[in-house]
Formats: sequence, C-alpha cells, structure tokens
Amino acid sequence: MRYVDAVQDVRTRFAPSPTGFLHIGGARTALFNWAYARRHAGSLVLRIEDTDRERSTAESEAAVLEGLAWLGVDWDDGPYRQSERSELYAEAADRLLASGRAYRCACTREELEARKQATIAAGRKWIYDGRCRDRELGPDCGEHTVRLRVDDDEQLEWDDLVFGPSGQQGREVGDKIIRRSDGSVLYHLAVVVDDLEMSIRQVIRGVDHLPNTPFQIALYRALDAEPPRFAHVPLIVNEKGVKLSKRRDPVSVQQFREDGFLPEAVRNWLIRIGWSHGDQEIFSREEIVQLFDLESVGRSSGQADPAKLEALNRHYIVSIPAPELHRAARPFLAREAGYGDGDGPTASPELERLLDLLRERSVRLTEMAARARWFLLDEITVDEKAARKHLTPAALPILEVLRDRLESVSVSNWEDASLEEVFETVKTEQGDVSMGVLAQPVRVAVTGSAASPGIYETLAVLGRERTLERLGSAIERIRSGR
Repeated sequence: MRYVDAVQDVRTRFAPSPTGFLHIGGARTALFNWAYARRHAGSLVLRIEDTDRERSTAESEAAVLEGLAWLGVDWDDGPYRQSERSELYAEAADRLLASGRAYRCACTREELEARKQATIAAGRKWIYDGRCRDRELGPDCGEHTVRLRVDDDEQLEWDDLVFGPSGQQGREVGDKIIRRSDGSVLYHLAVVVDDLEMSIRQVIRGVDHLPNTPFQIALYRALDAEPPRFAHVPLIVNEKGVKLSKRRDPVSVQQFREDGFLPEAVRNWLIRIGWSHGDQEIFSREEIVQLFDLESVGRSSGQADPAKLEALNRHYIVSIPAPELHRAARPFLAREAGYGDGDGPTASPELERLLDLLRERSVRLTEMAARARWFLLDEITVDEKAARKHLTPAALPILEVLRDRLESVSVSNWEDASLEEVFETVKTEQGDVSMGVLAQPVRVAVTGSAASPGIYETLAVLGRERTLERLGSAIERIRSGR
C-alpha cells in the first residue's frame, strides 16, 4: 500500500453516511471543515461512508449532496465512496496480519458474550481478554475475525484542537476487531485507510467520535503513519439543553428549506452553534471564511435556538436583493398558486414589488408566499370573519362610489399617487370618513383578508382590471346579502 504524501498544510474532510437526510449536526460539521479549509487556503474532501449496505441509498446520497450545495458548502475532491474502496481496506488488513500487528481470533460470538457477562458480573469493565492473541492462528483456522494488537502500556494520546490533551492507555482500549468473519472491514480501519490515502491533515468531527480516536491512533501507528490533527466539536442540543431528536426536533437541512428558511440564514445559524467571534451575530459567507477558527469553538454543547434562526431569516429576507428574493420564494409561490412543484410565477415588476412590500412582515418564505396568495390567484376566497365585519350594507355606497372613481383611472396612470388622490376624493364626498372605514372594505374585497400592505400599494400591484373586478364581486356579494 502506498500512502499519498500530504501536499498541503490544511486538508480536511466531510464523511457523511447516506442513510437519510442531511442532519444539521452533520451540516455544521461540514461547515466547520469547509470554513477551516477555506480560511487556510487548504482543501476539503467529500467522502461518502456507505458501508452500511442495508441503510445506504443513492437517494440519501443525493439528498446529502443537495443539502450541502444549498448551504453553499463546496468541496475540492470527491465524492469518494467507501463501497468502491474495499480492496484498499483488505490490503491494509492483510498488511497488519503479515507484520504481526494484527492477529486472527477464533472466539465465537457466544463465547465472547459469556465471558463479557461474567466480567460485568464481577464488577469489571469488559475489554477483549486476549484469548487468541498468542495462538498464532493461520488462515485455515476456520471462521474468524481479525483484531489489532494494542499493547497495554501504549499511550494513545493526542492534543485535541478543541478539547486539548486527550487519550487513553492501550489497556483501556483493548484488541478491537478490524475485520469481520465475512471478510468485511470495520469502520475504524476503513476511515483510517481513507484518511491516509487522501492525505487528510485535520479531522474535524463531532465529539461523539472522541471515544473512537484512541483506537484509530493505534491503527495509524500500526500502519507506520502519522495521525492527523483531531478536533472534536460539541454536540448540538435544543433550546432546553436536550440532545436533538428526530421525533421531537427539526433536524433535517431539507426540512428547514421546506419550512421557508433561506440558506444564508441556516448557514449563519449553524456556524454560530458552538463557535463565536466576539459579539458578532451576522456573518456573510465571506466573513465566515475570513474569521472562522477552531480556537473559538467551545467545549460545551451548542444550543440550536429556533428563535435565533427566525431572527436571522428575517434579517436576510429584508436584506437580499429583489431578484434573489424572487428566486428563493418562487417554489413557495408556486405552491400557493396551485402549480404544485412547478417553477411558479415568473418575475414581474408587480410581483417583485409585492415581495418587497412583504419583506418586513415575513419571517419565513412560506409566510411571504401565503401573504401573496391574493396576487397569485385569479379567484380569491374571502375570509368570512373579515367579510362579516367589513363587507356590510353600510360599506356598500362607499365601495360603489370608489369603484366608479377608480374606473376613470387609466392603466398608464394606475399608480400609488393617482390611487391616493381617488381615495381622498371619495373620503371627502362621503363626509370625511376615516381611512379605516374606506380602506378595510376595499382590502377585504381585493385580497380576501383584513391584512395586506398599504392599500395604495396593494391596488397598484394587483392592477386596474383585477381591482375593478374584485370590487365588483364584493359589491354584488353585499347586494345579494351573502
């Protein structure tokens, strides 16, 4: 086996298992690796750890890649798939056997379980007892596994880039299995071989992997290789400090996307869970690359606060350019317009202006699309509660006069100032009625609800033809007593 020499000081990797969606914990780990590599002008390798044949699927892999792309996490090398690299792992296991650093173990599962239970019953921690360590079993010993030989006094230590000095003695780790009886290798050997072959210099991963590190260091040494630098980042918990649960918490990047969050907001939110830079809360993609460091990653669990995500999403909805806002909102507008999963309504000056008017009112793109429904549909459904309050016989003469006055406004002159002039004229003619008495029946008539942007802006974006048509329908509704 030839291990590739490192060509860069910084070379990180993200190695997801394609067994479902992209979990926000994995997404944050990807972001940390990406940001660290980009800041130090290094490279990021994407490796798909798909050795779980029963649960790994092409659909899950596609979902992971799509989630990373949506977050803006790009990589320089890969994706590699462990399922396509089994020969490398077999070669490494054979090499360890040939050097005497690994040995065959003929202990059956039943025998191991019996000895384990006896050890636990005696009040001791179970670690493989080395029964086959010196038996020098050959390949003809029958069904067997392969174990790495770990000396009791070996110091399996490292200086973690987050947690500082860490490690265990060999006697606390034991001779673990690296190859199963069916010939397939275990995760520990595969990941070490991959990291060596891919010249990984920094392993940035979740703290749940920290207990795996001593044995993996033993594997690096057994393969005559220098281990990479390790950085174990804290787990993510919910706002109550409890570990995230798929049944209880939103944990999928795809779910946040479906719920109407912008990638800029989710990326900003995730990078801040467990990492900080002074009191700064808002980080552009460029600032993340410029400022991210492992020294500022905390050791305590990072809290995923939904309120912070919503505040960030509102910030980005307010601040992104109109064309970008339309592109992001388009799938949600499509659903509200009844297009299903189609492309949605095309951009127009009126639609872009409406989205601009809805920015301050919307926390999520789903809300923005729902508030734009009256513009997207040819026929609206009027909220009955709003109709009972505002589309009353008392409002009828006001609506009739207003519609007549609006009919005299040409298409070319259908803008805020002209509409305001009409409303002021009607207010005066109707005995100086309040703006609420005049505007609310109009708002319900043209949007179906009692909430919308300013009434002049609402009519301007809706257009002359649809405004007059909806006012006419509201007048007929009142006349007929519906």
